[in-house]
Amino acid sequence: MQFTLNRVIYLTSFFFVSFYNFAFFAHVTDVYPLGENIAFLVSLTVVLFFFIVFLLQLLSYRYTLKPLLIFFFISSSFAAYFMDAYGVMIDDGMLVNALQTDGAETLGLLSVKMGMYFVLLGLLPSYLVYKTKVVYEMTLKKKVMAKVTSLGIALVMIIATIALFGGNYASFFREHKQLRQYTNPPFWIYSVGKVTKKLTANADRPIEQIGMDAKITKEGRRKILVMVVGEAARWDHFSLNGYERETNPQLKKQEIINLPKVSSCGTSTAHSVPCMFSMKDRAQFDMDDAKFEENVIDVINHTGQVAILWRDNNSNSKGVADRVAYENYKSSENNTMCEGECRDEGMLVGLDAFIEANQEKDILIVLHQMGNHGPEYYKRSPEAFKKFTPECTTNQLEACTQEEITNAYDNAILYTDDFLVKTIDFLRQYDEDNAVGMIYMADHGESLGENGIYLHGIPYMFAPEAQTHVGSLMWFGENTQSQMKYKALKQKSDQSFSQDNLAHTLLGFFNVETTVYQTQKDIFNVSQ
Repeated sequence: MQFTLNRVIYLTSFFFVSFYNFAFFAHVTDVYPLGENIAFLVSLTVVLFFFIVFLLQLLSYRYTLKPLLIFFFISSSFAAYFMDAYGVMIDDGMLVNALQTDGAETLGLLSVKMGMYFVLLGLLPSYLVYKTKVVYEMTLKKKVMAKVTSLGIALVMIIATIALFGGNYASFFREHKQLRQYTNPPFWIYSVGKVTKKLTANADRPIEQIGMDAKITKEGRRKILVMVVGEAARWDHFSLNGYERETNPQLKKQEIINLPKVSSCGTSTAHSVPCMFSMKDRAQFDMDDAKFEENVIDVINHTGQVAILWRDNNSNSKGVADRVAYENYKSSENNTMCEGECRDEGMLVGLDAFIEANQEKDILIVLHQMGNHGPEYYKRSPEAFKKFTPECTTNQLEACTQEEITNAYDNAILYTDDFLVKTIDFLRQYDEDNAVGMIYMADHGESLGENGIYLHGIPYMFAPEAQTHVGSLMWFGENTQSQMKYKALKQKSDQSFSQDNLAHTLLGFFNVETTVYQTQKDIFNVSQ
């Protein structure tokens, strides 16, 4: 059978609206219930259909039609899967996360259901498009007229439909902007454009140096600080914060300072990690600029008096540790505790050698955890920490009960509890002659199926508290406690903090003097 270009575009648009936008219509009907808004929902379907028609008409020509549609089908099949299965939005932040996902994390997302989406919504329509014979207008004039006519019809239909339901669309566009982010393929295409622009805009931009005046003048014991960057650990699953399950049985026996009110910079590792180490506040922080700006790790390094080591059992440092010593502990080449998965506690092995090799300097060690990385929470805890059962043992979270997901997630928190206590025990051996401490702060939280949302990465302004309120705590040795206003600090711990405080707190711990340090943002500053 032969088809004209216009007919292919109309059929393709109908296919996209019918089979790739279940998440979009599910979220729309949550806001606009079906019974009382049926006419508006029909109009929304019409607008989406003609918007896709308009988009495809702009991009489709004789030699671009088939490659373009095949690319859209395959890409949209994956977008549909992740939106349907996990409730995520495919925005530019999520695409950046995808670009930074390593092979092991990618394998952890594969499933039979994803394969079905790929075959039925990706390969099958792609094959049909490939085999379809498309008849094109023979003269340039007819081609132009057909293209202009189709674009005009689509535009008129969109404008007329929106005008007919003006009140509803005023609410839709102003109060429920997030709903548009579930449209497939329009929004992910827009997001690809944003990411492409960002990646190509500053190709030759130099790194902006900051804190070059940094120095340490205060005398005293050598300082050793371990900064643990947690992964996807929400505050309300820590028994230290009142959670009914005992997920912190070991930490509760330690002399720690718990920080129950810490908000994150972002809702993804790619955003939160560079943001939490940035000298900028969340409101000022820009991921695109961050790649070309030094951070607090660099400022401390400028003193020349602190030996810095970043060990990573996650994907990577997201650019934060590009200019200091960095070791990948997600591989058995470095990590001696890899039993199918490399464990966080493996990052502690051999740290004593680094400390001993830098006798004349203070020490800052950053340990970036695998922590509660989803969706395979059950892999994040060794067998000895399977306290809460039964666990969800698949990456298809929607196939598990809420209890099973929570059990697997809480067991991973239980393992983090053990890892942090092992970190404290490691530091204790240096407490007699040094000022030692540990700061733990998760990068972001995690949704566990509340309101049909899983994992993380929802745009910050729409994100639930589960993704933005993180677990955080501190521990200090006896020598460190004697050098700070420890009791006052403990009394201050119940105040609200954010990851904006971290950079200045790290500078405060090492007594770094620099113009970029802001005393009022230093958690250790208890003189206010």
